[in-house]
Amino acid sequence: MRLTPLVILLAAWLTGCATPTPPEPREIHLAATPETTLREAMDLLMERGYVIRHADGDLGRLEAVLGRMPGYVVSLRVAGQGDGSQASFIATRGGRPLPPSVLAPLLTDLQSRLRLSP
Repeated sequence: MRLTPLVILLAAWLTGCATPTPPEPREIHLAATPETTLREAMDLLMERGYVIRHADGDLGRLEAVLGRMPGYVVSLRVAGQGDGSQASFIATRGGRPLPPSVLAPLLTDLQSRLRLSP
């Protein structure tokens, strides 16, 4: 009789430990080369107060963390696509995905920068 409540309690506890689903990336297609896209994205993130933790131009990857509260992480992957590039952004805090509204201003500014780039 005492085992049943313990089993139920253990099952409820383990249910809360389920791994969260990975966040879906926000993707945009740009007319710039992957190298230019990555460089402009890095500059934009640094201007907005992000600290670049990892960046690899050969792999087209970048990870930055916001240097002030709320301290979320933005990951970027850039790949060549025809004459341009495809950029894929993910924003997380504590391993949990953040809403798309967090990335919308960043994507808009990046698109504006790349249109103005020589």
